[in-house]
Amino acid sequence: MTKKEKIVIIGAGSLQFGLGSVGSIINSDVLQGSTISLHDINQTNLDLMTQSCKEAIEQKKLDFDLESTIDRKKALKNATFIINSIEVGDRFKLWEEDYEIPRKYGSNQFYGENGGPGGLFHSLRVIPPILEICKDVDKICPDAFFINYSNPMSRICLAIKRKFPSLRFVGLCHEFHGFKHMYSQILQTPLVNLEMKAGGLNHFGVLLEIKYIDKKQDAYPDLRRKGPAFLRNYIGLIDDVDLITYILEKFGYIPYTQDSHYGEYISWAWEKADIEGARKFYNGYKAITLYTGRKLQRLLKRGKGARLVKPDVERAIPIIEGIKTDSNHEEDSVNLPNDDVITNLPRDLVVECPAIVNKNGLKAIKLGDYPKGLAALLRNQASVQDLVVEAILKKSKNIAFQALLLDPTIGNASKAEEMFEEMIKINQDYIDLQ
Repeated sequence: MTKKEKIVIIGAGSLQFGLGSVGSIINSDVLQGSTISLHDINQTNLDLMTQSCKEAIEQKKLDFDLESTIDRKKALKNATFIINSIEVGDRFKLWEEDYEIPRKYGSNQFYGENGGPGGLFHSLRVIPPILEICKDVDKICPDAFFINYSNPMSRICLAIKRKFPSLRFVGLCHEFHGFKHMYSQILQTPLVNLEMKAGGLNHFGVLLEIKYIDKKQDAYPDLRRKGPAFLRNYIGLIDDVDLITYILEKFGYIPYTQDSHYGEYISWAWEKADIEGARKFYNGYKAITLYTGRKLQRLLKRGKGARLVKPDVERAIPIIEGIKTDSNHEEDSVNLPNDDVITNLPRDLVVECPAIVNKNGLKAIKLGDYPKGLAALLRNQASVQDLVVEAILKKSKNIAFQALLLDPTIGNASKAEEMFEEMIKINQDYIDLQ
């Protein structure tokens, strides 16, 4: 049987991501006969991953070839699909510096991953190496389809769009898929009875439409009526929903993420959001991620990795399958260039929206005008993203500082200069600005 595809997983040494991605691939009937190429710069983790995946394929007698290399150019040779999920440096140490240092200088940023000063420096660290990956893709396998999971999603995707306009790519995030159950609970109807359309910017989007399938009627009036009380009394996996409740009450639309993410882009989020809940979410996420990583390492070292190669719930493999089979199925939430998808936002932007998957890739479903008040909030963030990406492409320290001054969480220019210089010094091993 001829080998159909070559799927490259960049960042495969991140064990949870790598195991889940390979698990989804080898459980796909459509992708049988493909080559899986694992790539990471961490040789130890890469070797553990490779051995586990090799054993999983052999035990099930599956028709897959497996490659493994720390040489990215070798990994990309003949690639047809690339799945990227990389970080730079000590993820949680840098993330905590991104959060704490700006606050020391008076910034009221909320989370520090995707927006605010923390989001700026996260972008400055991670976007250049991802563009280097895309540069290799452009030279070695220009027809390949690139799938990005790394954050800050919107800024990474905008940089790819500008630097490599011919590259076929999509950004994937599970926020909408993870939040949909909330609407089902609020409306007390099964999720399968709800037809939804959502969009905006990554981690900064809202549910735009929701309908009862059985009644064939708009469910938003019920959601607006029942939602605030439900959210105020909610006890569950999500800790921070105060800001989400406020947005629903004042703007009439409910976000599909929690305070910790949505609040990153709003100057007054610090007042209205559940700060304690957001930090609890971060601390829990960090603890689970580190614990799971250590546990996976122990199991893999003991030779029990094959049983951990299991499908994940992410959407990369269903999208690859859809492209290969010309499925024309709809994906609820992806990140694509804003070619008049949202008509009252800049076209030179990457937006989160539903899309149709076919043999040509993904075609965004048009959303039209965004709700006016929320569009104003998004346009501010679009302007910040514009300057962040320009600073990275031009390696300009001056433009990067302009992006910081434009951020809604900055209220004091002099303090911002001090903070900027300290953050530049701390990140000197990871960023290149002149």
